[in-house]
Amino acid sequence: MPGRRLTHEDRRNIEAWLDEGLGFAEMGRRLGRPTSTVSREVMRNGSPGAYRADAADRTADARARSRRPGRATSPEIAEGTTEGGEVVEEIAASLAATGLPRMTARVFVSLLIADTDGRSAAELVDSLRVSPASVSKAIALLETMDLVTRHTEPGSRRERYVVDEDAWLRAWRSDAGAHAAVAEAARRGVETFGPDTPAGTRLAAMSRFFGRIHTQMSGDDLTEAALADALTVIAATVQAGRPVTVDVLSAALRWPRDRVTAAVDVIRAHPAVADPVTLRATAAGTLVATAAPDRLTPAQRAALRRSPSRE
Repeated sequence: MPGRRLTHEDRRNIEAWLDEGLGFAEMGRRLGRPTSTVSREVMRNGSPGAYRADAADRTADARARSRRPGRATSPEIAEGTTEGGEVVEEIAASLAATGLPRMTARVFVSLLIADTDGRSAAELVDSLRVSPASVSKAIALLETMDLVTRHTEPGSRRERYVVDEDAWLRAWRSDAGAHAAVAEAARRGVETFGPDTPAGTRLAAMSRFFGRIHTQMSGDDLTEAALADALTVIAATVQAGRPVTVDVLSAALRWPRDRVTAAVDVIRAHPAVADPVTLRATAAGTLVATAAPDRLTPAQRAALRRSPSRE
């Protein structure tokens, strides 16, 4: 019967199947229950790596005893009452599996399915059957992720929380900015440890990876002309075969100094455009083109430096 609660035998089977590495979908088929019922059970009463039937029974019983008779409960959230509730818990479990705290995921999904005016903290506490502190902590995290906004009810001091139409765009931009910051921090790490060191090699790969993600996510304003200028500066620096200043490049290319500087800024902001070369600033303020740290190992670089010229 789809609406019945899980029995102790069901939970013992889930525990055994988790130990065997069985997936939630197969467990659901064996139990004759939706996949979401199994995933919700594991995420609420344990975790994939630490689920025990006896402990899950105690947790479920304690939760049932704590519920107040006659308490208003959202039909979409109440456990096992509607098909919508199954979907809500499945989405929350999926978000939790990505690393979002489980309570934060449940609060977010509760707001996601709410009416256009969102929900108050009291309504979230009531519908999710959790403490005010848990809701407050979850809201604070969702706000830092730009997924939730708050507004005050007209004629009242009570605040309501909403997932509005711009939430996804704000979150996207926030993530893109965070990826850019990681890429830049890793690039500075390369300069600190040196491109020929193991740390520098790994940091360079990290910088390039997050730089690519930022470029793809931000839909930045890197025009074809700006890209062409950046590649020309890379080519000119490689051709020079020695550290050069912006003024030297400006004179050689017959470009205004600002144009060279802008091209250098593009390369620094988007190091992937120069692959497999990287543009490095020296202590003397000059620029030198070298192989990207993650393209050659320190041993390969050392071997190439030792190799006699055949010219």
